[in-house]
Amino acid sequence: MQKHLFSLLISAITLFFGSKATAQDSIPCNDQRFEDILLENLQGRWIGKGQVGGDAVTYAFDITWELNHQFLQLAFTDVSQPPQYVAKVFIGYDCVLHKYVMHWLDNFGGRFSETLAYGEKSGHAIAFHFAYPDGPFTNTLTYDPVKDSWNMKMIYQNKQGGWDVFGEVGLKRE
Repeated sequence: MQKHLFSLLISAITLFFGSKATAQDSIPCNDQRFEDILLENLQGRWIGKGQVGGDAVTYAFDITWELNHQFLQLAFTDVSQPPQYVAKVFIGYDCVLHKYVMHWLDNFGGRFSETLAYGEKSGHAIAFHFAYPDGPFTNTLTYDPVKDSWNMKMIYQNKQGGWDVFGEVGLKRE
């Protein structure tokens, strides 16, 4: 019995101090306005060029704060006429879980938009993890402050359990 109580006490202490450390490392939450110094650098108009699914792509991005400054919206479309790909991506922050969230909506419909991604920041990057119906997928946004540019790298878990690149797009200011 004493061993069980000791384990509970240690667990409670770990949970208390662990949550305090997490809260200190996370973004201060404000129900009125989502502020993030890294994401502020993503605002504006961008041209994205790279490869997705083995194809060369070029996208036009218009990135703005929306919904009472709670979400950063990445509205983008490929530059072909008519566009073959159109997306609206919303990045916010969950103050309870202390994680970024990403809602990805595109012209492929509801099947893949049902999955919410959670993200963690590390330095100048935020890695968003999706648990899609057909397997895990990670989209990492990385900022280069020297070049004032962004890189979006998308990887997925293959059937063998390894990770393959789905696409990579570099964003430069328009």
